[in-house]
Amino acid sequence: MSRRLVHVGSAVVDHVYRIDALPAPGTEKTASSYTQVAGGGFNMMVAASRTGMKVVFGGQLGSGPNGDFLRAAFATEGIETLTPPSPVMDSGNCVAMISSDAERTFVSWPGAESILSLDMMTPVSVGPGDWVFTSGYTLSYPNSRDALADWIEALPAGIFFVFDPTPVIADIPRAVLLRVLARTTWLSCNTTEAADIAGSGDVEALAARLLTDHCPNADGVVIRSAAKGCHIRLATGSAQTIPGFKVAAVDTNGAGDTHIGAFVSALARGVHCFEAARYANAAAAISVTRHGGSSAPNDAEIQTFLSQAAATGTPGQNQKAHQTA
Repeated sequence: MSRRLVHVGSAVVDHVYRIDALPAPGTEKTASSYTQVAGGGFNMMVAASRTGMKVVFGGQLGSGPNGDFLRAAFATEGIETLTPPSPVMDSGNCVAMISSDAERTFVSWPGAESILSLDMMTPVSVGPGDWVFTSGYTLSYPNSRDALADWIEALPAGIFFVFDPTPVIADIPRAVLLRVLARTTWLSCNTTEAADIAGSGDVEALAARLLTDHCPNADGVVIRSAAKGCHIRLATGSAQTIPGFKVAAVDTNGAGDTHIGAFVSALARGVHCFEAARYANAAAAISVTRHGGSSAPNDAEIQTFLSQAAATGTPGQNQKAHQTA
């Protein structure tokens, strides 16, 4: 059976500036470093690819220098692009400012990735064993959201669909969001996004409401809490909080993408979902100790990290599942 990830999100070029702190309004900062890297959905694809999945991209790249840069990055990671480049637009970009506390601030400019049509997605076919992923970014764009929601709703019943609403969830029309959530097999979001969908409450209550009220056909939901780890709840009612791993973070950019990519990759090879979440926590922990959004580790690095954590009794060990109504 295929263990392929079909990514129908978006990829952009990141311009990454490292600064000690964000400048005050009307002032200027000189960055300590600058780099140009592939970003957006590329980070999640890299995490899945480096941990064993075959990854293909079903979104759209541009026809200018940004698109060329992204195609080269995809080729380096062995990621095939299924759709032809836009004949009229280049890919978009994002300015990322990484401060000394490892936090990041973004300003983005959409490009070819913001326009999708059903005709454009004709080359994107799925088959048994495939995992399909999209993010809220593509659903936030007015010229892509309706076609993508239609395409997702038409997915065959046996196809696994994973959705990450992302911080732009407020820009997704509620009707479109609900359509996508109704087809979701696995939802992965952070605590803020979970509350945006399901209202206020602690993580256990949010996870329960996400499943019962918003993702009625899902196998489970994952609510990520950065360094604290994640909470996972299954449609069966089983739930578990998986603590994170204490590391010295230097760059949190891409950590959520790494978590999702590693989690899906582990699930696709048959790892139990609670253990897959712990594997994803480890992948994200490693990624924040490295500079760059596409800093996901490979499987061997994650396994070594987990073995060392087990030997030293690092948090992330011996969590007990609990049953909730």
